[in-house]
Amino acid sequence: MTSDAFLVVAFGFGYLCGSIPFGLILTKLAGTQDLRSIGSGSIGATNVLRTGNKGLAVATLLGDALKGTIAVVIMGYYAGPNAAMLAALGAFLGHLFPVWLKFKGGKGVATYIGVLIGLFWPAAIVFCVMWLAIAFATRYSSLSALVAAFITPLFLWWFGHPALASLCVVMTLLMFYAHRENIKRLQAGTESKIGAK
Repeated sequence: MTSDAFLVVAFGFGYLCGSIPFGLILTKLAGTQDLRSIGSGSIGATNVLRTGNKGLAVATLLGDALKGTIAVVIMGYYAGPNAAMLAALGAFLGHLFPVWLKFKGGKGVATYIGVLIGLFWPAAIVFCVMWLAIAFATRYSSLSALVAAFITPLFLWWFGHPALASLCVVMTLLMFYAHRENIKRLQAGTESKIGAK
């Protein structure tokens, strides 16, 4: 297989990993109502938390992060950094637009963190610290994610990782798109806070 063909495989593998809807699977196994019918309708950990089951929310967070990390690490090991970055983008797109759910997925926060862990773990630490700081101050999960996603490419660029910074700019723009309704609610003052059902 040529290197270009393997890059396509890396993207496809990442997409398939990213498209696994852990939030939906876990809540169905637990017998809760359809996750897409409550809160924001997202399949991510924040919306799982609105079911009142913190354990399921943590499991969803871990699953959504690890699917990104695994895709990046495997493709990086077998085909190098370019394949790892394409797998990262594929995983992120797979989470946002899973083919199994008519391309209606989550907001991408945990998967963003997961691919950062696989690509350059200090950036994942920066993302998480920023998220926690904004969440502690405002209790808005969406705002925390957007600020953290905005800061992360700047951090990568500043510390000499332009390729990763460019990838994160793309993922950040996609995350802002996925959060477009949240942004409207933040502007209107009607966005739900962390812990609200």
